[in-house]
Order: sequence, then C-alpha cells, then structure tokens
Amino acid sequence: MTTAEMLQLKGTFLAPYMQLATALIGKTREGGGNMFRHQLDTMATLIDYGYINSVLLKASVVHDVIEDIPDFNHNLLLTVDYESASVYDLVLEVTRFPDETKPEFLSRIRENGSRNAKILKVADRISNMISLGFVVSTEFISRYSEETVRYIFPIAEDVDKAMLSELQSLVESRRKYVAVLRTVSADG
Repeated sequence: MTTAEMLQLKGTFLAPYMQLATALIGKTREGGGNMFRHQLDTMATLIDYGYINSVLLKASVVHDVIEDIPDFNHNLLLTVDYESASVYDLVLEVTRFPDETKPEFLSRIRENGSRNAKILKVADRISNMISLGFVVSTEFISRYSEETVRYIFPIAEDVDKAMLSELQSLVESRRKYVAVLRTVSADG
C-alpha cells in the first residue's frame, strides 16, 4: 500500500459501519465463526487486492446486515454519513431477497450489478470459500464450489483476474478436500 493509499484509507469513516455490523456477532456460519468476522474478512480481501474506495469498503463491512437481520432498521444505514445512500444502494445490490433463488440472485449480480457490486460479491465469495476449509459436509462444499464456478467465476473474469485466480485455486483445493473426505469415509 502506498502512502497516498494509506492516507485515503485513513480518512475512511468505518467505525459507525462496523458498529452496525456488530449486530451480526450472534449469527453463526456453517464454517464456524460469526457473520461479523466475515464482514471484516471481506473488507480485508478487498484491501488485499488494492480496493480502497470508501463506499466499497463501507458496504463490505455491512454487506449482510439486510439479508441476515430480518428486522434491521434500514434508516440506521442511511444516516451514518454523507456516503450512506451510496453504501446502502451497494448493499442492496448484493443482498439476496426472500423471493429470489440463489441462481436468480447471482445471475442478477452478474448481469445487472455495478462494477462495485461485482467486486464486492467476488471478495465475499473468496471469504466464503476460505471458510469452507472448516466445513465437513462434502455435499455442501461440492455444491458451493460448483456454484462458484458457474456464477462467480464469470463475475470475477469480468472485474478482476487476480481474484478469479484465487477463486480457481480455492475451488481446486476444496475439490481435493472433498475427494479426501470421501475416500476416508469410504475406507472408514
């Protein structure tokens, strides 16, 4: 990170968004941990790839609050700072709504999402794929990996080839992990 990038990041007003995200602390993930840490992992992935756009980073910190907290007060997100409306719009772009199937949701982002929504979704999926290392359900890992290949690879191809490369590596490692688990189970 350059000094100029550090100074831009230094001026990003993240604490109020992090405070909103703490509502996710009690929400567990299949791979362990909680949804709050996943928000921060997603933000760290973005920074790792050089994304320091303040709206993108703020949205990454709260990207699951609307989806995972049914009674979330949207006004809290809309009144944080001067970028709140843009952050809210980006969060809505990456929110799966109850009437959407997972394929419809991912296709919506692929076909109609803004560049930032696509980048955020790819970073989100990188975090999710890393968490699969703690999941023991071969069915879930296989389904999630294939979903990544079908829906997320094209999004990553569109926005960031380096992120695509990491996703490809993660899918390959998860497929190997599933093969080992199935072998152990068959031998067991």
